[in-house]
Amino acid sequence: MTPTAIETPPSLGAPLGAFTTRWSVADAELSRLVPHANNVQVLGWIDRIAELHHDSFGASRVRMHSEGRMWFVARHEIDYLSEAFAGDQLAGATWVTSLGRTSLSRATLVWNISTGRSVCRATSRWAHVDLAARRPSRVPDGERAMLAPLTA
Repeated sequence: MTPTAIETPPSLGAPLGAFTTRWSVADAELSRLVPHANNVQVLGWIDRIAELHHDSFGASRVRMHSEGRMWFVARHEIDYLSEAFAGDQLAGATWVTSLGRTSLSRATLVWNISTGRSVCRATSRWAHVDLAARRPSRVPDGERAMLAPLTA
């Protein structure tokens, strides 16, 4: 996946300012018996899009780890809307929908660039965690500004 400014089709409902990226579905991402992207891969895409979003403003996982903190997933809810096959060109958008003191909610949309059809929609809740204490911790002020919630 490469962070790419790609326009989200208006009918899909992502807000202006959402982080976007694109990639091609690889053969290794397909289910063994049914030749479409498997659900574990879709979950991986959702996680990777969130990671790239944070990388884009300097809050990489490596940096956060060195600072003794990390975002942990508390919940994912995924609606699978259409299949993705090897070679399909996909795009993803993600944006923060709410930001609390120690957590955030994020929306993610994956779509097929050629057809404009949604592959999946997801909502996720993430907790900001102090790694030494293994407890939720306050999101740093500098990072909060980069995580301002957007509305579709």
